[in-house]
Amino acid sequence: MRIVAGVDCGTQATKVILVDTASATVLAEAAASHELISDSNGRREQQPQWWIDALVSAFTQALAQAGIDAEQVTAIGISGQQHGLVVLDSNGEVIRPAKLWCDTETAPQNAELLALLGGEQSCIDQLGLRIETGYTASKLLWLKQQHPEQFAQIAQVLLPHDYLNFWLTGEYCAEYGDASGTGLFDVRKRCWDQRVCDLIDPSGQLFNALPPLRSAAQRAGIVRGHAKELLGLNDNVIVSVGGGDNMMGAIGTGNVKNGIVTMSLGTSGTIYTYSDQPVALNHPSIANFCASSDGWMPLICTMNVTSASSLVQNLLQMDLAEFNQALANSPIGAGNITLLPFFNGERVPALPQGTGSIHGLDAANFNRDNLVRAVVEGASYGLRYGVELLRDAGIEVNQIRLIGGGAKSPLWRQMIADVMNCEVICPVIGEAAALGGVIQACWALGNTIDTDIVDALVALDASTATAPIAAHVAQYQQAYQRYLTTLSAQYPQQVNA
Repeated sequence: MRIVAGVDCGTQATKVILVDTASATVLAEAAASHELISDSNGRREQQPQWWIDALVSAFTQALAQAGIDAEQVTAIGISGQQHGLVVLDSNGEVIRPAKLWCDTETAPQNAELLALLGGEQSCIDQLGLRIETGYTASKLLWLKQQHPEQFAQIAQVLLPHDYLNFWLTGEYCAEYGDASGTGLFDVRKRCWDQRVCDLIDPSGQLFNALPPLRSAAQRAGIVRGHAKELLGLNDNVIVSVGGGDNMMGAIGTGNVKNGIVTMSLGTSGTIYTYSDQPVALNHPSIANFCASSDGWMPLICTMNVTSASSLVQNLLQMDLAEFNQALANSPIGAGNITLLPFFNGERVPALPQGTGSIHGLDAANFNRDNLVRAVVEGASYGLRYGVELLRDAGIEVNQIRLIGGGAKSPLWRQMIADVMNCEVICPVIGEAAALGGVIQACWALGNTIDTDIVDALVALDASTATAPIAAHVAQYQQAYQRYLTTLSAQYPQQVNA
């Protein structure tokens, strides 16, 4: 056996899988949840220590489940939520809670940065993408403006997965995929961009605090010190360079060559593909990220998927079985109710100050079943909006590899197939980002990107294959057009610009 651990530090929990890579067998899966610091002004933060505590808890659970000793683990790969800001002082101590990808408190700072860069197109020309509210850059400007004494203490700027790598190894480093989502990075040249850093902090302190960049097959280091003791690992456990959760999810679904499309129905929603060249942006909402497999990864992100459905589920005090039954009870179109689920603002379309709203209610359609279907449809239509942007950019979407919590629902899988009008299928291992960590850790062990390892560890679950139903496609098309009309009426300046 050669046991490798994959870790996915998400918004709601940290998950750990243990894989015997010699036999391509998953030995264990475990998770530990995180708290969330939240405020109505858009603040979404977490203490980085919570991620460490959850990693240790989930890792310990996974070892017990697998019935193995920690000393059998040979390598670890870390996936982390993108865009989060972790700032450390000169002693390597966390200065303040990490602002997360879903934090929209910094929307004014993002608008200010875009203006300083000369506007949307100038930003794309310089960095290869449009910076968005939620990216790391605006968080840094916010910190400088709102808490200058904390900003002055910054010695290192890290993303969430970089911080976990640092805790494990004592090494500061970043990799191209996650770094490309900061707004501080030139995605075409694959390097930090000093010009945008200087707009935030002309002293050079910020630019000098950015970690060195490493490619996908390189190592972050070896597990050492307190982390080694706490996890019970041996002296030679390799940590791969890791990546953002979407980039690692791409690896974990086999999306490492042209022509494969992955969609995640997680807290947020994403749809992305691989490209061996930077993509020409037909629309600024397409994020032209780098991949964590040394290519590029054009991506669309919506900020409200299971986070939105969970709000309705909790409001109605339903368990998951009741929620799914309500979804099945309501007809396609939710009785002509349209729900814009922008509870966390929205990235695609670009509505950082957007709010959730329900339209079309009347005495006949206002019931629990329709409300449940309306929120699931609303989240799905937001992804359809993004899929159409990718199709308009020349990206074929003929089959979607579906991951995330929502992918476990046969009803939601059928909805995605019908709304997108293409086949949907799930990987056998649903924890795709954690599996991506396992695969990338194997690359680090061998010092090379080996697609044979991808083929060996990524398998598709034929039992989940879901084809669109023609009659449903037509019904959803009508409901989607109603969604677009409602969206345009609610946000005419932003959507119709």
